[in-house]
Amino acid sequence: MAETKREIERKYEATAETRLPDLTRAAGVASVTGEGVTALDAVYYDTADLRLAADSLTLRRRTGGRDAGWHLKFPVAAGVRDEIAAPLSETLPPSLAELLRSRLRHTEVVPVVRLRSSRDVRHLRDADGTILAELSVDTVHADRLLGGEGSAAWTEIEVELADDTDPTVLDAVEKRLRKAGIHPSGAPSKLAHALDETGLAPEPRHPAPPAGDGTAGAAVLAYVREQIEAVVRLDPAVRRDLPDAVHQMRVACRRLRSAFKTYRKVLDREVTDPIGAELKWLAGELGHSRDQEVLDARIGDALDALPRDLRHGPVRGRLRTWGNARSRAARHQALDALDSPRHLALLDALDGLLADPPLRPAARKKAGKVLPKAIRRDHRRLADRMGPALGLDPGHERDLALHEARKAAKRTRYAAEAAAPALGKPAKRFAKKVKKVQSLLGDHQDTVVARTALDDLARQAESAGEPSFTWGVLHARQEAAATAQERRLPEVWEKAVPPGLRAALGH
Repeated sequence: MAETKREIERKYEATAETRLPDLTRAAGVASVTGEGVTALDAVYYDTADLRLAADSLTLRRRTGGRDAGWHLKFPVAAGVRDEIAAPLSETLPPSLAELLRSRLRHTEVVPVVRLRSSRDVRHLRDADGTILAELSVDTVHADRLLGGEGSAAWTEIEVELADDTDPTVLDAVEKRLRKAGIHPSGAPSKLAHALDETGLAPEPRHPAPPAGDGTAGAAVLAYVREQIEAVVRLDPAVRRDLPDAVHQMRVACRRLRSAFKTYRKVLDREVTDPIGAELKWLAGELGHSRDQEVLDARIGDALDALPRDLRHGPVRGRLRTWGNARSRAARHQALDALDSPRHLALLDALDGLLADPPLRPAARKKAGKVLPKAIRRDHRRLADRMGPALGLDPGHERDLALHEARKAAKRTRYAAEAAAPALGKPAKRFAKKVKKVQSLLGDHQDTVVARTALDDLARQAESAGEPSFTWGVLHARQEAAATAQERRLPEVWEKAVPPGLRAALGH
């Protein structure tokens, strides 16, 4: 079973002659205790084209020390990584292989470098003897194992924060180290240092086009690349069930589909339409999980807001049982999709699109000429849906029409956001205005979905001999919320139709 640990650390350059200062003078550190010297032997694995290193991931098999085994590290922020450990075995553990699937696809990992280290460990403790951080002086020898020979040796200092400790401890320690002439390392990890020193520095799989050429193709491809990278990056996050990962992955799929449709004058639809259909499939498979997250939160919050005398029967237990069953089924569906050959084929197709972009003649034109026209076209499409929807009487048909308008608003917003780096503040302001329309329409759709769910909960309660009164009260409140949102919609929509739309979008 793999275990996850949040690793917060800083690395510093050192030599064999480097001497540590008195760290008890660092704020909060009362004592420093020596923990002895340990020999570590780690083989780092990657694909032959170093795609893990290119994404700042590290995969190693290490012996020696108290945490021997396989370790996979995902970057979180500067100096922060999530380390996922699995027991020592001869081959890559399946639990880690799953998390690497979006990067590895059909490719095997191979040994890349071997690092042998002598680690001299010290524990920094507070006045109560509690460990605040672990400082190690590592003497490292690296040997290249992939595509030739090469070796390197260096000494570094690593300070890792203890669990549940205030990160300001690291600032206090760094202050003392800097005063002693010890400075932060230029390498983010031992692997990065070893690759650089042995001539194995990774290259981007799909180099970005030259920045600043001002063409529509460059602008659209930059946005498309960003969303494709998000889909790949979020795959392991969904598998780990990290907060908001499903939602963000669905958003990346939707943004890609929207870009393909909006900028069809830039990217050839004969290539992008089949990919868009697969993105729609993936977003749909993930959607059940996300929809259940939203439902659980919405109904749970509404239940919390009810006065006690309106809560009849075991409503919390009923909601929990109902939600857990649906969440489990939705999660299984999402994971099945990520494990499917169809998902891998989609990722390969996205790679192919970046490797050989299907650019049309308009891609060579200036972004300021092409992108505003596409945004205005999407805005007209949104207006064609909003007008009829606002004219309908409240009810099922209006709910459906507003939902279609919501999808059009989302596409218009994404179009403006994609163009913002090229068009600047006017596109950003326009995107914010349309986002307000989309958010209001989204809230309205949430009430529609919630009412359907509340009907289901009421039926289940009645079948179990429980009162359905509370579910009816919540249904009525969701209906009232929808009515209030519908009243606000014309005003919000009017603000999203600036009279100078053409000028606002730079044309």
